[in-house]
Amino acid sequence: MKFFASCPKGLEYLLVDELLALGCVHATATTAGANVEGTLHDAQRAVLWSRLASRVLWPIADYACEDEDALYAGARAVDWTAHLDATMTLAIDPHVSGSAITHARYAAQRVKDAIVDGLRAATGARPDVDVESPDLRLSLVVRKGRAILSVDLGGGPLHRRGWRRAQGEAPLKENLAAAVLMRGGWPALYAEGGALLDPMCGSGTLLIEGALMAADVAPGLARDGGAATAGRAPSRWRGFDVAYWQTLCEDALARERSGRERLRAVFFGRDLDPHAIHAARENATAAGLRDAIDWHIGDIATLQAPVPPASQGHAFSEPAALAESVKRGLVVCNPPYDARLAADPALYRTLGNALGRAVPEWRASLLCGDPELAHATGLRAKKKYQVFNGAIECSLIVCDPVRPPQRAVSETPEELGEGATMVANRLRKNLRRFKTWREREGVTCYRVYDADLPEYAAAIDVYIQSEADVGAEGTLLWLHIQEYAAPAEIPEAVTRRRFGDVLAAARDVFRIPRERIAVKTRSKGKGGSKYGRFDARHEFLLVDEGRVHLRVNLFDYLDTGLFLDHRPMRLRIADEAADTRFLNLFGYTGAATVHAAGGGARTTTTVDLSGTYLQWCADNLAANGYGGARHRLVQADALQWLEAETAQFDLIFCDPPTFSNSARAKDFDIQREHVRLLEAAVARLAPGGVLYFSNNFRRFKLDTEAVAAFAHCEDISPATIPPDFERNPRIHRAWRITAR
Repeated sequence: MKFFASCPKGLEYLLVDELLALGCVHATATTAGANVEGTLHDAQRAVLWSRLASRVLWPIADYACEDEDALYAGARAVDWTAHLDATMTLAIDPHVSGSAITHARYAAQRVKDAIVDGLRAATGARPDVDVESPDLRLSLVVRKGRAILSVDLGGGPLHRRGWRRAQGEAPLKENLAAAVLMRGGWPALYAEGGALLDPMCGSGTLLIEGALMAADVAPGLARDGGAATAGRAPSRWRGFDVAYWQTLCEDALARERSGRERLRAVFFGRDLDPHAIHAARENATAAGLRDAIDWHIGDIATLQAPVPPASQGHAFSEPAALAESVKRGLVVCNPPYDARLAADPALYRTLGNALGRAVPEWRASLLCGDPELAHATGLRAKKKYQVFNGAIECSLIVCDPVRPPQRAVSETPEELGEGATMVANRLRKNLRRFKTWREREGVTCYRVYDADLPEYAAAIDVYIQSEADVGAEGTLLWLHIQEYAAPAEIPEAVTRRRFGDVLAAARDVFRIPRERIAVKTRSKGKGGSKYGRFDARHEFLLVDEGRVHLRVNLFDYLDTGLFLDHRPMRLRIADEAADTRFLNLFGYTGAATVHAAGGGARTTTTVDLSGTYLQWCADNLAANGYGGARHRLVQADALQWLEAETAQFDLIFCDPPTFSNSARAKDFDIQREHVRLLEAAVARLAPGGVLYFSNNFRRFKLDTEAVAAFAHCEDISPATIPPDFERNPRIHRAWRITAR
């Protein structure tokens, strides 16, 4: 069975992971929620245990709805005696879009009439309406000519945990607070002995949610006055499995008792406003955490590191006590950012400076108003996420550590051997050769060396960090160095020495700290030689290309998230995207999608099987201020999706892998499947539309005769190879394709 779990926009992929961890069979992210495959028991478990979901909706009717009469008729056809009786109360939450039905309250009224008429005809009685606390709450969605009626299994918003007694001027919803904690890796950090600090805690939402998370308290236990504690179901819907719910609650209560007994008092809250601290204490007491969290009135500018509860004096240390301070933890914060609270970049800079001084080795997860305010902190984020706090679009940044240690660069160049000197000389020659081109074209990420000296087999790429991403102590130039496989007859010791010469030459020429050089080396593994060593820094940089910003990760993966050889193709897409419907197949991290959006595309659709890549694409779009319904992200096998799709597109980019053997899709081989793929893509072209097709398989041969049956095809490869890849002209092949 399929059901829907909603959440604030920006939390979809996090929610998918949570639902799968809770036992659901399958879940796919969609706008503001997830489509889930699972049983009713899975859905009820999500009601009790999901920290991220806003609602869990179990569908009971899905029918064509072209007008208000069809809306009524479809609802009237449902056997409502299977769902409620006339002694119960109900409420309907409507959501309508499109031109056929435009008034949400009227739509809810028509469905209510259908329910009342159906029950009256069957039983002679009718239920009453109670919008505040109904026995059965229904969700109505009317969209694209269909109506979906669902039972709201939680009976209302799931972000309500039941402990809130007082709140500040702009309280943070608990499910968004949970996301801030999860993105910061709080559960694992707590398990490792870490502490939690909120230096601008307001009414305490982040700290209370973090403490309940650490204590393994089910977020639904105290909801609705503790109904679950008493085993009472959140809905009187007749289909609700009350016996299973009671079993869930009994298990949750046992876990809570055990978790609270083991809970360590490592939670520290600070705020300048005494009224906020008073509200936080009230809320913590209601949550059963009166003695677990240390609250303190204080200015962010004077923040000092917290100390363990066993230390003398107050939990916030004076400078003399810093030796006893907690060595590792997570800082979470929701600083002011909307119009009512007068967001001030200077406050964000003060926050960043205070964290860098007080807890430089900690991790931080900060919910900032927008990228500019996040930038104002002066902190360099390893990860950035676009999320929504209600209608406010926010930037969630994760810094780990808060203040990375800076290594001094030796001003005395190391003495280079003969091989390293040759590589260094070639690097300097290439830098001079590319300088005019780079400055003219504004290129900031490029390949500066590509096995120019065959015995020194490596690729060196330069990435210049965007000024939009560099904080007060930020850095600009980074290197990405990949080792190529040496011929089998070359001794391994010789290979290692030569690659060491490449690294020494790069350090000598560019004079940057070692931590800004990403190195990908090969190691012997089962099945032969392969890339074997990667860092796990989870650090993302923002770089510029054309008119857009793009996020890259130099350290954690084989590829960085940006194929530099496709730069001309992406810029071509940007030039041709104005007022088009753009489709990016095998979208990877969505760089081409961002260029299309920057070029004025009417809509974009990005298809990829990887949720990680789609989240990366979403982050790339958000970094440029794009998002929402105009930019669709689809997690699917691209070929299968393409053959099932009916929409038309004006501009399509298709850059498939050479092969794929993902467990979630059929095996894919570009040589074997390319005709089928291209025919399906051309079928989706609007009149006058263009398909750009490329791949990196060096032995690829286009079946020109088969493709000619349905398309015109022009090889544009030479025009898509940039100057920094001209010594490797077969790095990729590209074609411009139009329908016959």
